[in-house]
Amino acid sequence: MLQGNQTNYINVKKILMTGLALLSLFPLFAADFGKEVKWDRQSLFIDGHRVVPVMGEIHYSRIPSDEWQREVRKMKEGGVTIIATYVFWSHIEEREGIFRWDGQRDLRRFLEVCKQEEMPVVLRLGPFCHGEVRNGGIPEWAFNIKTADGKSMRMRSEDPLFLQLTERLYRQIFTQVQGLQWKDGGPVVAAQFDNEFGGHGSYLMALKKMATAIGFNLPFYTRTAWPGLRSPITFGEMIPLYGDYADGFWDKSIAETAGNYYKAFNFKAYRNSTAIGTDMLGEQKEKKEKGDDDYPYFTCELGGGMATAYHRRPFIYPEDSYSMAIVKLGSGSNLLGYYMYHGGTNPEGELNTQNECQTSPGTANNDLPVCTYDFQAPLGEFGQTYPQYYTLRPLHLFMHDWAEILAPMEPTFPSSQNLAKGEDTALRWSYRSQGEQAFVFINNYERLQQIGTKKNVQLEVCGVKFPKLTIPAGNMCVLPVNIDGIRFATAQLVAKRGDNIYMQQVTGIPTTLCIDGKTLKNVKPRGTAQPVFRSKDGKAYFLLTQHEAEHLFLAPVEESTPQTVAFSKTKEAGQLRQIVKGRAKVAEAPTDEDFEQAAIYKIQLDNTADRNRLLSIHYRGDCARLYANGKLVADNFYYGRTFLFGLWRLPADCKELELRILPLQPDAPIYLPREADKRAGEEVEKIVECGMRNVE
Repeated sequence: MLQGNQTNYINVKKILMTGLALLSLFPLFAADFGKEVKWDRQSLFIDGHRVVPVMGEIHYSRIPSDEWQREVRKMKEGGVTIIATYVFWSHIEEREGIFRWDGQRDLRRFLEVCKQEEMPVVLRLGPFCHGEVRNGGIPEWAFNIKTADGKSMRMRSEDPLFLQLTERLYRQIFTQVQGLQWKDGGPVVAAQFDNEFGGHGSYLMALKKMATAIGFNLPFYTRTAWPGLRSPITFGEMIPLYGDYADGFWDKSIAETAGNYYKAFNFKAYRNSTAIGTDMLGEQKEKKEKGDDDYPYFTCELGGGMATAYHRRPFIYPEDSYSMAIVKLGSGSNLLGYYMYHGGTNPEGELNTQNECQTSPGTANNDLPVCTYDFQAPLGEFGQTYPQYYTLRPLHLFMHDWAEILAPMEPTFPSSQNLAKGEDTALRWSYRSQGEQAFVFINNYERLQQIGTKKNVQLEVCGVKFPKLTIPAGNMCVLPVNIDGIRFATAQLVAKRGDNIYMQQVTGIPTTLCIDGKTLKNVKPRGTAQPVFRSKDGKAYFLLTQHEAEHLFLAPVEESTPQTVAFSKTKEAGQLRQIVKGRAKVAEAPTDEDFEQAAIYKIQLDNTADRNRLLSIHYRGDCARLYANGKLVADNFYYGRTFLFGLWRLPADCKELELRILPLQPDAPIYLPREADKRAGEEVEKIVECGMRNVE
């Protein structure tokens, strides 16, 4: 589908406007709230039908409340059918005993928006969440609590004091959820307890017992499957959910391809990742937990992008996210959960900044930006779309429309399940089948590795022999066998509406269709207006280009012209700090005081201009901050993309912005990707205001 060259996506070209769906795209749960939800070892059932959902993570408290409805709708139009969100304890009880459910912390209002948009919700309740929030979401004051004998309270344990505080938290959350649970016709369909917990299962069971006693009564419950538990929980109490990422900001190494992330690009039966959270969890072995195969294979943290820490700043390509999705689906997963699917901005703290940092009492392993949590997600911090938003979308339509056929199919792994980094000895592929029906999954890609073209590939699945194929470097696709009248096709199924079957041309592979005993070769796309074939039973088959498939059922949006913004440099950078390594033994981010020595630029805002636009700052340096009326509103660790800011979030009286940039220092102990300009110093090339579809 995609060519695997590492395209420089500094320029974001497409931004999806709101309310664009021409059809009800994903009626997976439309009018299903309250209907029976069950699961078996293969999949979820909704009202007796197997489903293969797409779950997208968005953190409601990281997005202004007046943007929630628009952004949830964008997620839905991108193919997301379930929303996942953390409830960060420190966002709602930063001061002990004072709970805030106002503004963007208003969980109940967010759930009501999800109900209006017919989007089910999985609540990740904590008490520990991580999510690159200060202390993983545990409030600062909790670290000062002592037991009767003067010892520190044991966090994330069955310590009675900790459970007492957690019960108070859960009771507060329940006030927001009451009446909006699935059984009440509401959107809340499941809950996760704690996160990335590797202790005794009795702690997780204590949290569940507490929650159900309070009133949580949901169709199913989940836990993150990494790391393995020291002692198990009773089967069926919580479905283990898995994850994988293309790269990780948390790695202490500043080498380009550090860690075991390469394993995410290989089809395999082993479900868990050995690369997630190595800063906290240490080395992880590929060891199956007893009973894993008795649960459905679901993910909750498939990397839709990646955050940037000060010391390590990965640049994520759309091929990375798409490849991992293909691999997980082809390995048997029947729920793809993306972390993140939508980026955000940390809310302003009353006592501390809300970002993870090395100087905090908990999760002090990485320095994250104060404000931005863009995550390079399909939908970024301000709702801008990165290329993978569209790249992934046809796959999501496919998962929805062929769910009942796909879900019971078992995976088969013809190629090696244990490849070394960059190994290119054979085509990476798998297939899932049941009876004579199958889907073939091909992934001829690995992040930042030269995986070459494969010639004379002969695929034979369920007695069907494909013509010999040349699989281009970087190609990823899903091919049908005996599906909806198609004997085989070298095109990818996208959507089904009545008797209309929509397929996507696979880039670099000539389209061959075998339907009704006829073999059509070198079929060319004709779009949605004219089918390429009509079968005897009345089905119409349409072949689309990649662009047409990515925008299927979405209304066109007019482009707008970027406008140059005036700026001037008013101060050169002063004395540069000495970059030191913190207690996590990685480079420390600059402090507020360090930014007093930054170069300063003044940005003039046109008061007559439309503020419903993005400011795009093309710069190079180490990191930058943006101030409005003297207040920090945005920040950026430079990694090769532009520094973006949503102008609609500014105060109405703001006429000028101040941009502060710290120069990049020679031989700084940080990882910068190959797309970044690594020259020492700092510079602003240009600043533009962009419409929502032509961000530069």
